[in-house]
Amino acid sequence: MSTTAVAAPVPTPLPRAVVAARPTFGGVVRGELTKLLSLRSTWWTLATTVLLMTGVSLAVAGSLDSMAADPSTAAELAALTGPVVVSGGFQLGMLAIAVLGALVMTGEYSTGMIRSTLAAVPTRVPVLAAKATVLAVATAVVATLGIALSYLATMPLLADHDLVPRLAEADTWRVFGGTVFFMVAAALFALGVGTLLRSSAGAITVALSVLLLLPTLLVFITLDWVETVVDYLPLPASGAFLGGGEDSLSAVGDELAPSAGVLVVAAYAIVPLIAGALALRRRDA
Repeated sequence: MSTTAVAAPVPTPLPRAVVAARPTFGGVVRGELTKLLSLRSTWWTLATTVLLMTGVSLAVAGSLDSMAADPSTAAELAALTGPVVVSGGFQLGMLAIAVLGALVMTGEYSTGMIRSTLAAVPTRVPVLAAKATVLAVATAVVATLGIALSYLATMPLLADHDLVPRLAEADTWRVFGGTVFFMVAAALFALGVGTLLRSSAGAITVALSVLLLLPTLLVFITLDWVETVVDYLPLPASGAFLGGGEDSLSAVGDELAPSAGVLVVAAYAIVPLIAGALALRRRDA
């Protein structure tokens, strides 16, 4: 009786084209960067952010003479510092950048491009991570540019009051670095909300309400629990780290320690992104 040995089938390797088609995270990042920079609205939003930051800082610096001449505002002027004046426009600048953060994700849902994006990256989460990476870098660059232009534009006005920020001082870089950090956090917060809601109008409304509208409205309510809630909103929490004049919205968060303010703002960026990643994996495009 003879037996015939049957050779085990040799697995056929995938064609090189198929292997190469598997997207790497670097490739996803490059794709998201291309999509972001190819939109005209991106450049308009980034330019608006810089203009708002510079314009508000110039307006504040230009009002210093009248503040000095008015005895009722002398105390407020004494509380101002050069870095706070230079970075004062970040409150409006972060609103513009938050709109961009929301549109980075919701824009694809409105055009239907999200189906192609998720088909190319079936694991989905790298898409959100790549969008967050590209958005964070773009926001950091624009925020830095806005601070630099504000510094140069306000320098002649600040010099008259000895308020030109000293670049050798740690406090100057604390305020400037914190400004960049908080603007990045605002953009990522809007991106996370946009991923959850998948609606441009809804995401922008929620982002702008949390970032500016709620602190503006609730600050006039003197109930203890409302004041506590206000302290933990992003803008007042940023004030715990950045400081500011007594009448500024960001000064409301002075009940928080500076480190607590940073952690609160970071949570506003991280929690929506995590929730958005979970929703992105579970829901249909």
